[in-house]
Amino acid sequence: MKLNTRIWLPLAVLALGGAVGAAAQAQDRQELREALAAEERSAEDKARDAESKPIEVLEFLGVESGMTALDIIAAGGYWTEVLSAAVGPDGKVYKQNPEFFLQRGGDEFLQNEQAMVERLGNVEPIHGDLQDSSLSEDVDVAITSMNYHDVYNRGGDEAGTAFLEGVYDVLKPGGVLGVIDHVGIAGQDNAAFHRVEVDAVKRTLEAAGFTVEEESDLLANPEDDHTRNIRDDSLDRTDKMLIRARKPM
Repeated sequence: MKLNTRIWLPLAVLALGGAVGAAAQAQDRQELREALAAEERSAEDKARDAESKPIEVLEFLGVESGMTALDIIAAGGYWTEVLSAAVGPDGKVYKQNPEFFLQRGGDEFLQNEQAMVERLGNVEPIHGDLQDSSLSEDVDVAITSMNYHDVYNRGGDEAGTAFLEGVYDVLKPGGVLGVIDHVGIAGQDNAAFHRVEVDAVKRTLEAAGFTVEEESDLLANPEDDHTRNIRDDSLDRTDKMLIRARKPM
């Protein structure tokens, strides 16, 4: 039987490209797994990996080597270190914290941060609000983890949208924002429980100009009924949303 090369060759190229892509992804995953197991990484962060699923989350967000990433309200930098390993020496990670957080952490926080910067080599701190930074459409991918509920619960849609607009402004066209947070429900005091409704997050993302692309159940926990404080001793772990939003091209 004679093969129709006009059909077969493009299919072969697609198959080869897919195999190469899968192999590269597997290699990246293995390298990230090794980086997360490094002796220099804290035992506390390693223990958190089982719940936070950093490799799967970064794959969902499309993080790749060489990218510029941003950890928003990074605190001690759990996601900063994960992103640092994922983007590699050719990439860069900005670790942002607002002034009130720095004041609360004091000198010890700043010393620990400087030690992280020196150890990782591709991390740059940002102290203060994003709107006051020098970043402007510099970032490929940003993440904010379990922080947005505080922003939203203090000021509702207006505060939430303003916060997200600040992120929008520093992302490149086509850039991605990942939002992780504790799921709340309508009709209860989500502020007291440190939760936020999924619909509120999506609504304010869209108001800020983002396209909400996909939600993931990677961090879901069906045993959490959303009616308890996130620090309730009866909760093993909270049900968390994971949303991928994109700045249009």
